[in-house]
Amino acid sequence: MTDLDILADEPRRAIWLVTLADVMLLLVGFFVFLEANRSLDGQQIAAGLREGFGVAAPAPMAVDATIVAGFARASAVVPANDTLAWARAATRDPRTIIRVTGGTDGSARDVDPATGSPAILAADRARAVATQLARAVPPARLAIDTRPGAGRSVQLNLAFAGEYP
Repeated sequence: MTDLDILADEPRRAIWLVTLADVMLLLVGFFVFLEANRSLDGQQIAAGLREGFGVAAPAPMAVDATIVAGFARASAVVPANDTLAWARAATRDPRTIIRVTGGTDGSARDVDPATGSPAILAADRARAVATQLARAVPPARLAIDTRPGAGRSVQLNLAFAGEYP
């Protein structure tokens, strides 16, 4: 009997079975890790896992949106709107934030009169609307952003930002 005959008679396992066993062992190890660290804060564990895998914190998830439109060209004066009632109703849940995104129409005439910059005009529009919303929403729950070329409007996005600390 040769070496090849011995190998030919030996029973073999399917390769997928070994891979499945490895996955199951990793899952058991993960759950043992979680049970052993019950006294640790879940938020700290999640942050540590994100850091270990090089993943940034999750972005807020959009839930609802509205637009403040009707800005005059090259102006940041807020037109009449009913966003305060929307903002009060939208932020009843303390886990939400409102992202205020100012925009311009992208034309050469829709720019900040003092600097000639569309980005500054978009930021001024966003700040003007955020100032109006600050009467109904705590300022810490407002985030300001700009998007020149998105139209002469300010977009308000209600976002779920995670569990309240």
